[in-house]
Amino acid sequence: MFDRLVGNQRAKETLRRMLAGRRVPGALLFAGEDAIGKKLFALELAKALNCLAPAGVEACDKCSSCVRITHFADAPADAKGDDAKHIIWSEHRDVGLVRAEKNVIKVDQARELERETNYRPHEGRARVFIVEEADRLNPQASNALLKTLEEVAPTSHLILLSARPANLLTTIRSRCQTIRFAPLAADEIENYLVRHKRRAGEEARLAAHLARGRLGLALSLNLDAYREAREAMLAVLDALAGQTDRARLLRAAEDLSDAKRKDEFEPRLDVLETLVRDAWLLSLDPASKIVNEDIRARLARLGAGLKSRHAADWMARIQELRGQLAVNINRRVATDALFLSMAAATAK
Repeated sequence: MFDRLVGNQRAKETLRRMLAGRRVPGALLFAGEDAIGKKLFALELAKALNCLAPAGVEACDKCSSCVRITHFADAPADAKGDDAKHIIWSEHRDVGLVRAEKNVIKVDQARELERETNYRPHEGRARVFIVEEADRLNPQASNALLKTLEEVAPTSHLILLSARPANLLTTIRSRCQTIRFAPLAADEIENYLVRHKRRAGEEARLAAHLARGRLGLALSLNLDAYREAREAMLAVLDALAGQTDRARLLRAAEDLSDAKRKDEFEPRLDVLETLVRDAWLLSLDPASKIVNEDIRARLARLGAGLKSRHAADWMARIQELRGQLAVNINRRVATDALFLSMAAATAK
């Protein structure tokens, strides 16, 4: 039932109206940021279309059809190469999933999708195919999918999920009815985490704020790793406070750019940016809502001597470095330059 899903009431009402009027389009585009629940909504719609004991127009979530739709089978043991996972089938043979193979959705996947949409349902009332990250369709796959969308069989439904719908062909978007999904409020995520006993207290609150509207991220966050990264970045802000400790800054730059932790570089920049933002907000208004609520007092002390122009300059420099990561820069040199320029800005 849609009520068990968090947020996006407008999307829920739109889908309920479609089901009530028996006018679910053959092609839907669910557009919104990654990890905000688009796939959960798609699965809920698939259940509603195939439920054996519907509650009004919605799924009962209890019958064998509803239960099996949410469980996707592994690829067959004899599957090989690119043929292994063109369509990943749920335990209900009328619901399938297409996802990128090596970051691309290929033409063979789109062609198989075209074939399958022409078959009548095996056991339910409708066949539902969910295409994850639909914007990863390559040009050949896009053209093959376009052919499918031009005339979808009455008993088949394609649901394209995308965080970057503008990257889809205009002709694909025009053949889909778009439903937009908004990021969730932090309190919605926090309530979900507590209600489902995934996190509690300060951990639930911190995860909810760090997720920035994405329930999937809140569920997958490693808070121990986050706190470790946060301590390292707090050391940078401590070194910038008062009399700038340049030696400490250079040690922090060396630690951040260590090749052994190259996968942590961008996430730690994100942490640093969040900490600067929190300290800046507290410098403007001690009652501000911040992400790192559990260390409010520490951030308030850092923010006490922070001038708005310095905080704005720091944020701009972090963003500038982030933009440079698209090219092959020397991260050690770039990080040294970042921290020293932040120190220079503070001295002005």
